Amino acid sequence: MCVALLAMSFVSAAALRQYAAKVEDSSWQLKDKNRLQCTLSHDLPGYGEAMFSSFASKQLNMEFELDMLRLPKSYGVAAVYAVPPKWMPGQMQRTIADMTIRKQYNGDLPEQAAWTMLSELEKGFWPTIYYQDWYNKYDRVSVGLNASNFAVPYQAFAECVSNLLPYSFQDIAYTTLTYQFNNTVLTKYSQKRLAMIGEYLKEDTDLELVLLDGYTDSYGNRSVNKEVSIRRAVEIKDFFRSMGVAPERIAVTGHGERRHISPNTNDTSRAMNRRVVIRMSKP
Repeated sequence: MCVALLAMSFVSAAALRQYAAKVEDSSWQLKDKNRLQCTLSHDLPGYGEAMFSSFASKQLNMEFELDMLRLPKSYGVAAVYAVPPKWMPGQMQRTIADMTIRKQYNGDLPEQAAWTMLSELEKGFWPTIYYQDWYNKYDRVSVGLNASNFAVPYQAFAECVSNLLPYSFQDIAYTTLTYQFNNTVLTKYSQKRLAMIGEYLKEDTDLELVLLDGYTDSYGNRSVNKEVSIRRAVEIKDFFRSMGVAPERIAVTGHGERRHISPNTNDTSRAMNRRVVIRMSKP
């Protein structure tokens, strides 16, 4: 009888495969530290990597990704808990969220769950993910995030997130700059937009191409208008070059008074035709 109970206890213990960094080896690192993205990374020996990321956007955001060495072979659901370590006696584990398991994809969690995991780590709890193993029907798997050595990198991560640009690539990928009458001085609104784009270009090294299309209204000589449209676009190109964008990635075209987007019947409508359109693309 005793032998049978002992055998059953070994089977029960073997049914849960556990992955977590040892306390002395727990490592949290701030990666992708710039004004476009901040990522806080935690190594999971033998399993992969846990990552919390926030991106430049109009809205504060956060996401969690579980980068697995062995991707799921099937669909399922994992349970995520805040588990107290053994040196916190009397504390109870708390449910954080359910994580959808998708075939051949890393696990991930949305903003609310990701923030909850971070706050539980800050308190010393270990966010732990439990699921049925997709490679061995007899095993369950637990993946624990060790809160040891978390505080200092998390502080740096929080500072990085607070410094993210308050807009994304999609917000500025297509921008129309307009000009004051009969000169190459941008309107105040367009100056602000150009400054935003310049701040973004200083951070984004993956930019593939910037297209600058210059236009004028139909007031004045057509050939002069053509030259003015080119000069306006070239000035924007020079500004972007000063921000570190390689000149061969900036294409300039002057269209003069062609392709009006507004009638040229009065000052207000003509002003809409005096413009440079900026189009940016990424690989």
